[in-house]
Amino acid sequence: MTDTYRQPGVVLTDRRFTVPLDHDNPSGETIELYAREVVARDKADRDLPWLLYLQGGPGFGANRFIGKQAWLGRALEDYRVLLLDQRGTGASTPANRQTLPLRGGPAGQAGYLTRFRSDAIVRDCEAIRPQVTGGARWTVLGQSFGGFCTVTYLSMAPEGLDTALITGGLPSLDAHADDVYRAAYPRIERKVAAHYARYPQDVERARRIADHLLTHDVVLPNGYRFTVEAFQSLGMMLGSGDGSHRLHFLLEDAFVPTPSGPRLSDAFQEEVQSLLSFAGHPLYALIHEAIYAQDARPTAWSAERVRAEFPRFDAAKALAGDQPVLFTGETIHPWMFDCDPALRPLRETAELLAARTDWTPLYDPARLAANEVPVAAAVYHDDMYVDTAHSLATARTVRGLRTWVTDEFEHDGVRTGGPRVLDRLLALARGDA
Repeated sequence: MTDTYRQPGVVLTDRRFTVPLDHDNPSGETIELYAREVVARDKADRDLPWLLYLQGGPGFGANRFIGKQAWLGRALEDYRVLLLDQRGTGASTPANRQTLPLRGGPAGQAGYLTRFRSDAIVRDCEAIRPQVTGGARWTVLGQSFGGFCTVTYLSMAPEGLDTALITGGLPSLDAHADDVYRAAYPRIERKVAAHYARYPQDVERARRIADHLLTHDVVLPNGYRFTVEAFQSLGMMLGSGDGSHRLHFLLEDAFVPTPSGPRLSDAFQEEVQSLLSFAGHPLYALIHEAIYAQDARPTAWSAERVRAEFPRFDAAKALAGDQPVLFTGETIHPWMFDCDPALRPLRETAELLAARTDWTPLYDPARLAANEVPVAAAVYHDDMYVDTAHSLATARTVRGLRTWVTDEFEHDGVRTGGPRVLDRLLALARGDA
């Protein structure tokens, strides 16, 4: 059953699909996928090629655009677009603290969640493609984790692809999670240094907030335990184009005077909890490190272990040594499952996933080396979320892949510079640039 409606300049159709939970057991349990079809209003009756959009994450549903926002307007010049909520996200069958108990205890929940990585997402795409395109190949645009999925697509089912476009999402083909985070912490530190150079007044503001959190027990209105480590994790914003500015505005009025002395304001706490909560995207926390797992080695809370190799990120030591407090970002830690009420019931499930040793490969280097699908990738210089060196190493191993390395945009360039980014990638894929 489909619903069709209109927004400025576009016609939208809600589409739902049933796919196997486990594609190796097609007659077993099924889940539902939701996707939104978008076509330019003046081309609604035309037979157009399809573009499938794979959102970043993991754990986020596709963008809810209004009209022709961001890159969508450029895509609608040539394509009919399908915005897919990947399994477990958005309006697809959800996976969260409310629904996962239907799988039983933590072991059952962990086993269920192993089927939510890029290999399963690609098989979902191939299952629905004949229903959408009538069997024709489609172009895939993968942002961030969606780019990881696109490389898996090229490895598993290139016959389904006409063209592959990747923005900020070329993964290492063989790096363990430890390698990913050893490369990440120095990048994060550079982003923090750039932020403090832009807003030097934030050095003292961050130190004051960190000191307050080390000496006070703060619980946000939604029940989130606001620790100094949680405060540091707000550095996640620094990887986006406007993130440094948003962080600055957040820090500038953190305290209010009260009869008990200065306290973090309600307004500050309200904004912080919206930034920290995983209620809307718990899969990001649950399977984030699993997207890097491809062999018998457990991830074992990689970001937490590797952080110990970078003592400059210890806030207490920074305060004692009169040093700037460093923010973190793009890292998941076990304490999040203690602090966040949306994650607390899933702590044991997360522990089992971190200990798992039977992960399967997500990429096929031999098949990528023989690739025949036109591929273009935007690689952002010093991307905070995806290591540039890892991306370029992968680019060299995929036959025919053309890269655009730029410092004009941050990781979210497809949002902030959407039409230009997509236009450049399409030109690269066609060989016109």
